[in-house]
Amino acid sequence: MAAFRSGLLVLTTPLASLAPRLAPILTSAAGLVNDTLYVHLQPGMSLEGPAQPQSTPVQATFEVLDFITHLYAGADVHRHLDVRILLTNIRTKSTFLPLLPTSVQNLSHPPEVVLTDFQTLDGSQYNPVKEQLVRYATSCYSCCPRLASVLLYPDYGTGEVPVEPLDVPLPSTIRPASPVARSPKQPVRGYYRGAVGGTFDRLHNAHKVLLSSVGAKDILSNEWLSQHVVQSPLNQNSPNVKQRDLHLASSPGKLLPELLQPYTERVEHLSEFLVDVKPSLTFDVIPLLDPYGPAGSDPSLEFLVVSEETYRGGMAVNRFRLENDLEELALYQIQLLKDLGHMENEEDKVSSSSFRQRMLGNLLQPPYERPDLPRSLYVIGLTGISGSGKSSIAQRLKGLGAFIIDSDHLGHRAYAPGGPAYQPVVEAFGTDILHKDGTINRKVLGSRVFGNKKQLKILTDIMWPIIAKLAREEMDRAVTEGKHVCVIDAAMLLEAGWQNLVHEVWTVVIPETEAVRRIVERDGLSDAAAQSRLQSQMSGQQLVEQSHVVLSTLWEPHITQRQVEKAWALLQKRLPKTHQALN
Repeated sequence: MAAFRSGLLVLTTPLASLAPRLAPILTSAAGLVNDTLYVHLQPGMSLEGPAQPQSTPVQATFEVLDFITHLYAGADVHRHLDVRILLTNIRTKSTFLPLLPTSVQNLSHPPEVVLTDFQTLDGSQYNPVKEQLVRYATSCYSCCPRLASVLLYPDYGTGEVPVEPLDVPLPSTIRPASPVARSPKQPVRGYYRGAVGGTFDRLHNAHKVLLSSVGAKDILSNEWLSQHVVQSPLNQNSPNVKQRDLHLASSPGKLLPELLQPYTERVEHLSEFLVDVKPSLTFDVIPLLDPYGPAGSDPSLEFLVVSEETYRGGMAVNRFRLENDLEELALYQIQLLKDLGHMENEEDKVSSSSFRQRMLGNLLQPPYERPDLPRSLYVIGLTGISGSGKSSIAQRLKGLGAFIIDSDHLGHRAYAPGGPAYQPVVEAFGTDILHKDGTINRKVLGSRVFGNKKQLKILTDIMWPIIAKLAREEMDRAVTEGKHVCVIDAAMLLEAGWQNLVHEVWTVVIPETEAVRRIVERDGLSDAAAQSRLQSQMSGQQLVEQSHVVLSTLWEPHITQRQVEKAWALLQKRLPKTHQALN
C-alpha cells in the first residue's frame, strides 16, 4: 500500500532525456502515491543552487504535447493512480510571459508528498535539496501542511537509458490537419476558442490527452478566453449514426450503457480535472442535443480536437459549417492510446467501454442486511430483461455450488390444481381460463392481463406473495441440504418487491436489439411482439440502478463463464464470517 493519498511529481530532466526514463520514474511514484499524482514539468531546473528556484514558462511545442501523451500512456499501467499533468506553466509563444512568483495554484487534492527525478551526485536524500524542493512546490501549489519530500532514484537498469538527449524524437501523437510536416520543436499555435467532444465516462488517460491538447492550444492563449467542451448526455432521441461519427455517443450506441456514470457525475469529474490542470481556463460543459453541437454553429470557435476515430466526424462538422456560411475549424487529431493489458473481448485502445466491461462481476454498492433470512444462507436475487440470458447465468452459478430457486417453476407449482394460487386465480378470472383437464391455460390467462393494468394487478397481487412464500420454503430446503449461497432466478424480482428476500441483486444486461433477436429465435415471436414484451418490463437501466452486481452474456460462452467465476470469487471474499466458517 502506498504511503500517501496524493503527490506532486516535479520533473526536471530535459524532455528528450526524460522520455526513456519515464516508466521507472512512474513506477517509483506509484509505489508512494495511492490516489492522485500531479505532474509538474520544469525541464532543466536545478535544486542544488543557493537561490530559490522559480517556476518558469515552458514553451508549448509539439515535443511537449508528444511528451504529455507519452506520460499519460505510460501511466495507464498504474490504474490506481489518477495522473494529472499541470499545464499552468506551459504556454504558447504569444503568451510567453514570466509567471507571477506570488501566485499559488489551488489543487483539488493537496499533495501530501512532493517527488522529483532530480538526483544528487551521491545518490542520497540530501536535506538542502529536499528543502529546496518543498519550497519550490509550496511556492507553486497549495500543498498539505508538513509536506513530505522524496528524491526518486528509480532502477533504470544497466545500459538502457542514455545520459545525453536522444536525437530521435518521440513518435508524433498530435498533428494539425495540414499536409505541411511539423517538427518537434515547432511551437503550437495559440487559439482563443475551441471544442472537444466525448461522453467522458470514467475519465481516463486517453480523455486527459484530448483535454490537455486543448490546453496547449486554447487555454494557453489568454485566461479570459472561453472553451466549449461538448459532452453527450444519455439522450435517446439523438441521431445515432451521426453521433457515432462524431464519437459523441448517446446510450444506444455505447457498450454497456447501463453502467455509464450519471451525466452530472461526469460533468463534475471533468470540471474538477480542467480546473486542476489549468485554473485560468474558462469553459462550458454543454450537453449534446444535436449531431454537431456548438462546433457546428458557434462562429467564434477556431479549432476542434478529434481522435483518429473521430476525424471523419470533424470533417463532417466542417462541411456543415461551410454549408451554413461559417469558417472551417482547424482540426487537431490525437493518436489513440494503446491498452497493452486489454482482454480478448476488450478494445485494444484505452476506452471507457473497456472500463465498464471490467466492472462486470464487481460489487457496485453495499449488500442489504437481512437479519430475517436464514442465518447460514446468503441470498442472491438474479434478474434481467427477457432474453438477457439470466437462466444460463443461474446454471453457471449452480455449477459453482449455489442453490437455485427458479421463480417460474414456483409459479407453475402455484398454478397447478391444488396449488396455493389455483383457486384464487380461478375465482378472479373465471373457469373459462381452464383447460378441459382443469389446469389453468396460461396463454388464455396471459391474454386477459396483457395490456390491461387493472387485470394484471389483480393477478400479481395473488401470485407474487405466494411465490415469495414458496421461495422462503425453498430457502429452508437449501439450508437443510447444507447450501450457503442461494440464487433466486426471477425476471420480475424488483417489480414484485422481492429485494427484501435477498442480500444482493445481480442483473444480467444485453442490448435491447440482441434481446429482441433472442426472443424471436427462442419463442418464435415477431419483432413487434418481442419489443412489446420488453416494453412491459423494467429496462436494463432501471434494473442496474438497483443492482449490486452486473453481468452480461453479450460475448462468447467462455467469457460469460469467466465473468461468473469472477463474481463468485469476489462474493466468497465478502460473505459474512459466519458463512465463511460454514463453507
